[in-house]
Amino acid sequence: MKRGFNLAGGSDMLKMIGASEGKRWPMVRMLLQWVLNALALWIVSRTVSGFMVSDATSAMIAVVVIGLFNATFGLLLKIITLPLGILSFGLFFLVINAVVLKFASEFVPGFQVQTFTAAFLGALALAVLHLLFGFLTPKRRRVVYREEY
Repeated sequence: MKRGFNLAGGSDMLKMIGASEGKRWPMVRMLLQWVLNALALWIVSRTVSGFMVSDATSAMIAVVVIGLFNATFGLLLKIITLPLGILSFGLFFLVINAVVLKFASEFVPGFQVQTFTAAFLGALALAVLHLLFGFLTPKRRRVVYREEY
């Protein structure tokens, strides 16, 4: 019989009795990330001039569009410019993030980035806020199974 325990301590009783707790938390974590990213975008819009978000709905939509562009267009740019990113110790990736922000602002009504400088400063501020918000989000606990004899 396999018995689970998590590395943070304590037994994993919900999984042992068949509760669906393990399936629910990834969705809650994803929604929390979505809301925190929208909050970060709103904070940046209030601090960086030339970076504007009109309302919460625009911020939520902008976060999804930025995520999609980062996963496709941004990833392709980061792969192509990898040597430049390495030479600049990763600072060039802020330029790519600024390009993604500027590009996404063209597609989302209510989200506007007026200049490239505003996009660059916004990318820098978002990076710092994502770092800070990373400490607030719950981490996925790893479950280790062992055989009982």
